[in-house]
Amino acid sequence: MLTRRTVLASSTALAASAAFATRVAAAPAAEAVTPALIEAAKKEGKVVWYTSIDLAVAERLAKSFEAKYQGVAVRVERSGAERVFQRIGQEYSSNIRAVDVVNSSDASHFVAWKRDGWLAPYVPEDVAKFFPAEHRDPDGLFATCRVTLSVIGYNTTLVKAEDAPKSFADLLDPQWKGKIVKSHPGYSGGTMTATYQTARDLGWEFFEKLARQNVMQVQSMTDPPKKLALGERAVMSDGAEYVLALLKEDGKPVEPVYAVEGSPLINGPNGIFKGAPNPNAARLFQSYSFSPQAQQLIIDVGGLRSVHPQAKEKSGRKLLSEIKLMKDDPAAVEKMSDEIKARYTKMFRV
Repeated sequence: MLTRRTVLASSTALAASAAFATRVAAAPAAEAVTPALIEAAKKEGKVVWYTSIDLAVAERLAKSFEAKYQGVAVRVERSGAERVFQRIGQEYSSNIRAVDVVNSSDASHFVAWKRDGWLAPYVPEDVAKFFPAEHRDPDGLFATCRVTLSVIGYNTTLVKAEDAPKSFADLLDPQWKGKIVKSHPGYSGGTMTATYQTARDLGWEFFEKLARQNVMQVQSMTDPPKKLALGERAVMSDGAEYVLALLKEDGKPVEPVYAVEGSPLINGPNGIFKGAPNPNAARLFQSYSFSPQAQQLIIDVGGLRSVHPQAKEKSGRKLLSEIKLMKDDPAAVEKMSDEIKARYTKMFRV
């Protein structure tokens, strides 16, 4: 079985970086977007972005960048965060350098990439000026580009509001047997993070009982909201809040539920790889991703959350400050990821 540990252990880059310190000497100074950077990026002509953001949202962000910086194309490579992590590990072990910038819904990936010396320091001006310390790496290797939640949800055609589950505990009610859809932590980084937080706060007993509910298992965190909208299941036990928000705003019969126990919080950092084949385009794209324009776009068009203080929440959406949240812990997820996958797979037999 290919695990997070074996991917890294097999890498020649890992051996070369064995002595790499947890922290680099000092965080680099913030860098502005200059005419020289734009010109250098245009000479490279493209940037390759590996991401776990829903494809439609990722492509909208890419097109907005291309419109601003004509002559620099964005190649979006979208997959589940755990698959992105495995792909990069396999590429680096084969001395393939294809990725420029990466975004993951599993922030623990950046813990591993930083430890192994694979990330390039670069601090966009907006990150230095506006982003809270807890959302930017002290060594300038990555920062939180987007935030989402893993939420419960239901199909309003199939379930009345008064009957809908209000908590994780409610999902264990016999009435929902055979009616629940959820995503898999072996594919989705967001679900990996959410599984860790839920197991930590509620205990693995919750998942043991949930597995007896004849759950429909899908891969990506973006999939349960879509199954819900199609009416293939009445309830989702986890799923990307932003996808559910977009479906609801599009008139689909779906509604989010913020569990009384708390909703898992998922930070999605962006970082540049040291081996980036298009380093200037990577820096330009990284700076754009954290700009007010891009951060507002991921809210308005993508349904995501931003920690940029100049980005404003879209009217009609529940404010993050009004939601009870679970606490993210990327370092703990990084240590426990293989255990989480193994326990989950055994319980759900998938």
